Amino acid sequence: KFDELFALELGVAYRKRRIERGANGVAHDVDGDPARRFLDGLPFTLTGAQARAIKEIGADLAAARPMNRLLQGDVGSGKTAVALYGAMVAIQSGHQAVIMAPTEVLAGQHFRSVATLLEPLGARNANEAPGSAGPKSKAAPDDQTSLFGDEGPDGAAPDRPSDPGARDAVTFASLTASVTGKERARVLEGVADGSIDLVVGTHALVQEGVAFADLSVAVVDEQHRFGVHQRVSLKEKGAHPDVLIMTATPIPRTLALTYYGDLDVSVLDEMPAGRTPPRTTVARTSQERADAYDLVRRELGAGRQAFVVCAAIDEGNRLEVKAAEREAERLRAEVFPDLRIALLHGRMRPGEKDRVMDEFRTGDADLLISTTVIEVGVDVPNATVMLVENAERFGLAQLHQLRGRIGRGEHASYCVLFDESLEDNLEARARLDAMLATTDGFALADEDLRLRGEGTLFDVKQSGMPDLKLATLAEDAELVARARSRAFDVIDRDPGLDEHPELLELLRQTFSGDAIEWLFHG
Repeated sequence: KFDELFALELGVAYRKRRIERGANGVAHDVDGDPARRFLDGLPFTLTGAQARAIKEIGADLAAARPMNRLLQGDVGSGKTAVALYGAMVAIQSGHQAVIMAPTEVLAGQHFRSVATLLEPLGARNANEAPGSAGPKSKAAPDDQTSLFGDEGPDGAAPDRPSDPGARDAVTFASLTASVTGKERARVLEGVADGSIDLVVGTHALVQEGVAFADLSVAVVDEQHRFGVHQRVSLKEKGAHPDVLIMTATPIPRTLALTYYGDLDVSVLDEMPAGRTPPRTTVARTSQERADAYDLVRRELGAGRQAFVVCAAIDEGNRLEVKAAEREAERLRAEVFPDLRIALLHGRMRPGEKDRVMDEFRTGDADLLISTTVIEVGVDVPNATVMLVENAERFGLAQLHQLRGRIGRGEHASYCVLFDESLEDNLEARARLDAMLATTDGFALADEDLRLRGEGTLFDVKQSGMPDLKLATLAEDAELVARARSRAFDVIDRDPGLDEHPELLELLRQTFSGDAIEWLFHG
């Protein structure tokens, strides 16, 4: 077991130290006024965990070596604000920043958060045509003080530090498949000439034709949903940019020390004040299902909203789970004929998805029937009920993400997991029991690791990463720590393994495919 873990940790240590010594990054100005004013202007008090993460990220950004950090925190723990601090440091230092998300829904949520959090500072939305004040962000007040300092003696805004363009406010933009025509051309031009400071988007960011003037901070959300080449392509948009990876799916400590061990880790393990965890129940009988529908009626009668999540959108799905389209028709006809029901699934065009989500977000729909496209990136504080059909089909991490879509407002919230598994399906029952036992994402991550093993979590089985045949991360935490300590000790004394050619050969035998590129060049 030790040999197996040592080979893995040796590769992790080799890559981490190679990157640290081999690339010259940007030493950012972390003491500038704009980032401080951004933090001071937040409409909430930072948690201790957020403050700690900001300090860790600030230290990374101030150093000349590129940051390679993982920011993990439970659903609703405030990762976006922390990441936006990193973007503000890049901007105040005269560079650009990017936030890349795996879906349009999540990118849209980040974009709205950026607009809201930067609004007090007079930030400008570049997606809007010049002279307009469209719905995506409100226009800045006429008397808005410059983000980059006080007004000069002649009333004009001072020059922006390190930037000959000298603008008096941050300019941000969205770039996804939905951004087309003149709007897209305007955004691409602004990204290329440096007049746009921050871009929020999807994999559209790594396509040909997207060229940054000076990218120095890249934030990748839910990295495991992207392919290796997409992540590498984003980094290549800048000259050794600082990289911050975010995930709302907490990673077990042993997994963070092994397959993610080349990253420094910041953990948001506190929730903002005022959050009330959802109450979770499992429904297995027809009476329990009826009670769940009554719960929906009570909450909607009080002015709230609800989600119903299904696992598939067509009847041909081989798992024969309830299709979202069919479920929407059934609920409209048989259960809630008097309610305004909306339908959302992954096969819709981006514009249609946006229309449906805006309809739900603004309260024009009472009940949203959806596939797991809402798993991340949906923030509707007025939604207080979530019903999950065929919950036995979902993994723990996914169930936890889905549950995180409620409990985001001031009202009590309820999650009902419909279980149609057989009594002898012990693994499914164990997952649902875990959901009943805790709302702590880190505890659920550890349980998920125990139930499923590391090979099915995240992208640890991406091409070329070694499989563990003897050791198990759920049971061998102490051995993992020992192997990691020994591996880093060897690499710190002999970074290139010049004095240990047999260990260099061990790495070539242990890693293969894409992982070889990751190890020696990526």
